[in-house]
Amino acid sequence: MVFTGVSGFHACKGSDKKELKHWDVIIVGGGPGGVPAAVAAARNGIKVLLIERYGFLGGMATAALVHPYMTYKAGDQIIIRGLFKEFLDKLQEGNAILDDRAHFDAEPMKWILDRFVLDAGVDLILHSSAIGVLKDKNEIKAVRIFYKEGTEDLSADVFIDATGDGDIAAWAGAQIEIGRESDGACQPMTASFRMANVKVEDIPANEEIFRLYDEAKVKGEIDNPREDVLYFRSVHPDVIHFNTTRIIGKSSLDSWQMTDAEIEGRRQVDEMVKFLKKYIKGFENSYLMKMGTQIGVRESRRVIGKYILTADDVLEARHFDDGIACASYNIDIHNPAGTGTELKSLKPGTYYQIPYRCLVPNNVDNLIIASRCISADHAAHSSLRVQPIVWAVGQAGGTAAALCIKNKIKPEEVDAEELRNLLLEQGAFL
Repeated sequence: MVFTGVSGFHACKGSDKKELKHWDVIIVGGGPGGVPAAVAAARNGIKVLLIERYGFLGGMATAALVHPYMTYKAGDQIIIRGLFKEFLDKLQEGNAILDDRAHFDAEPMKWILDRFVLDAGVDLILHSSAIGVLKDKNEIKAVRIFYKEGTEDLSADVFIDATGDGDIAAWAGAQIEIGRESDGACQPMTASFRMANVKVEDIPANEEIFRLYDEAKVKGEIDNPREDVLYFRSVHPDVIHFNTTRIIGKSSLDSWQMTDAEIEGRRQVDEMVKFLKKYIKGFENSYLMKMGTQIGVRESRRVIGKYILTADDVLEARHFDDGIACASYNIDIHNPAGTGTELKSLKPGTYYQIPYRCLVPNNVDNLIIASRCISADHAAHSSLRVQPIVWAVGQAGGTAAALCIKNKIKPEEVDAEELRNLLLEQGAFL
């Protein structure tokens, strides 16, 4: 077997054993793709391990405060159901989401996700980072993790990459694209934050906020390429959530660049806090309540698979024989170079489907992709990257992995009709 991954990590706990710890399916990444993938696989009777680098699940929702849940409806029709609907129900039972089922509280979400995963029978290990894979030809034999004990190799028959950045796929030799096709530039990152003790009823109209924001830029009080101030309400009546910073020209695939991005994000947050308190009515006595544990990442790798979803597929609301998830979010490209956001919407009430083939990478026989990095072009990716859609993709990926184990087949051999029928039986909308 050949190890490919982070250099410098070679001696490991597992390599001294004749037999490695083994699961039917190993999922790397406990975010909006990994959680439903794990639950779906486990509920279908499969032995599952979920690996997460933080001390909590949730991915961008909990680690980066990416909020709220962007649309899971087409018109008035709910098109993302199944495990995502079940999870929303649990959030509502825990008073962790508003009645609109979009604006949520990331803190109680953490323990709700714990129970969601553990009650399904998933084996879970936190504070553990994948650093590479062991391969034999086109097959992954084990994933190598780094944790408090050192490093260890963990084996499975099928692996699911739910890392967001496509780390497992890249190490395994899958075909990769990064950013927009013309120059590889990725959408900017955002440091989200929340302000508390806000007199919400005093907040002026957006036009006034934008005018003051532009004036602050002219005065040199704001150095931020974003063109407007984007904010949302919260579960808490005096808390406002901001998605307003814009960090450009940095890659989430490079820790040195991520360090720069985190620092720049905090600088922009500091600017915005001062601006809000100084100029915007309702924020005079507010304070910074919380920032994300990490910066929010919109785009990095895309793993090229058996089908590449295109912008035309999205805007034409195309359906597929192997469609395993439905989506209606618009094409939403934040300018990689700075100011401006390109928005293109589907026709009202329509939705597109994501083919199962987008989850099956080229060049790796036993890997399924279940995160924002599935096979798509740059523009289509800007639509499918939002969390509810990734939940639907994750449920499909975990269900497909279960079929691989039960039928002793490779991911590319999964029968689309069998997969779709099973998803429908388990509450999905197709």
